[in-house]
Amino acid sequence: MVAASLLFLLTVGSVCGEAAAEKTLVYVTVLFRHGDRSPVKAYPTDPHQEADWPQGFGQLSQEGMRQHLNLGTFLRNRYKGFLKESYDRHEISVRSTDYDRTLMSAEANLAGLYPPSGQQVFTPTLIWQPIPVHTVPQSEERLLSFPRSDCPRYLQLMNETEHTEEFLNVTTTYEDIIELVRNKTGLNKTNVETVWSVYDTLFCESRHNMSAPDWVTPEVMEKLQVLKDFGFQVMFGVYKQQEKSRLQGGVLLGEIVKNLSKMAAPDPKQKLKFMMLSAHDTTVAALQASLNLFNGRQPPYASCQIFELYRDDNGSASVSLLYRNDSTVEPYPLHLPGCTLDCPLEDFVRLTKPYISDDRDKECELPSDGRDTEVIISLALSGCLLVLLIALLLGVICWQKEPSGSRGYHHVINQEVGEES
Repeated sequence: MVAASLLFLLTVGSVCGEAAAEKTLVYVTVLFRHGDRSPVKAYPTDPHQEADWPQGFGQLSQEGMRQHLNLGTFLRNRYKGFLKESYDRHEISVRSTDYDRTLMSAEANLAGLYPPSGQQVFTPTLIWQPIPVHTVPQSEERLLSFPRSDCPRYLQLMNETEHTEEFLNVTTTYEDIIELVRNKTGLNKTNVETVWSVYDTLFCESRHNMSAPDWVTPEVMEKLQVLKDFGFQVMFGVYKQQEKSRLQGGVLLGEIVKNLSKMAAPDPKQKLKFMMLSAHDTTVAALQASLNLFNGRQPPYASCQIFELYRDDNGSASVSLLYRNDSTVEPYPLHLPGCTLDCPLEDFVRLTKPYISDDRDKECELPSDGRDTEVIISLALSGCLLVLLIALLLGVICWQKEPSGSRGYHHVINQEVGEES
């Protein structure tokens, strides 16, 4: 009996192994947040100002460099055999936002992903090689920087969000901490959405062993963290999440889905296998919100959202999602709502479609709510009345100018003959 059970398990394992072997990885997209950095700014009463940081505000720290070297090494080990051991410019494309910290994070990551060997070693004492990282000026960034403020409808949605019961409840619950921050920091404007910046500054300082003011207690930091996370939820959810996603993270999701669909079709000429995107916590949160996978917490430094595209021997394709937000464990598989972990590509495209806009510029326009039609009708009626009044007035004037004795038949004078010299 035991032997039979063992034989059955071995048979099942063999079948499962053969089934797994039929699935081939063909394309990967990774989006990650930059690594540890200095604060983006200091509050007015902050004892630690920009001069206290080696490279100033918003810059990648050496810890951030190590975090991305570690992530790059993880990616090298995970995709060993899929990517070549040595860098091949045809296999990978790297894009970053135009910030020092994201550009440097991508470069540190690539140092772990592609340590040079053989002919790629250009200096024996340097285990590193230059690999291109592409970017566009921040003023032209349309793909990796969120939330984008070039959308009136999104700004209207944010204003409406501030009037929701959930938002008002959080504001009321944490009114004391918001007031404390206003009094202690010297900031003129503090609210649920902006107080996160104070938490960010204090968090960065604590990670780099800088002393905190007396008012910054563990309880205060805990409350600020809650508000900070809620600020992320407000940007991409809480109220009309799907519409917000269509105007924000859905832009990036649409590009990723388009690339997955393109790469699913066998093409012997296609050499690209790996797309690397280096961006920010808000970018990761916006993308995950458009997938209905955002956990409501700020993505940590060097957190990485992974899309893996597989193709079966029969030609069908599937997508697997993974999230690495803890370097001490394997990445977490993510379950796209409505689909299996190994989601068929056609289902993945169908389920994500409602969160992707076909015409974002048009959807960003403010809805008229019928007011434009009312205005047009009012103007048209007013114009008609004005024309009628003018016609009546001219008629009265002409009638008054006619001689009383000639209001019947009268002779029409030839103007050329009657003109005075």
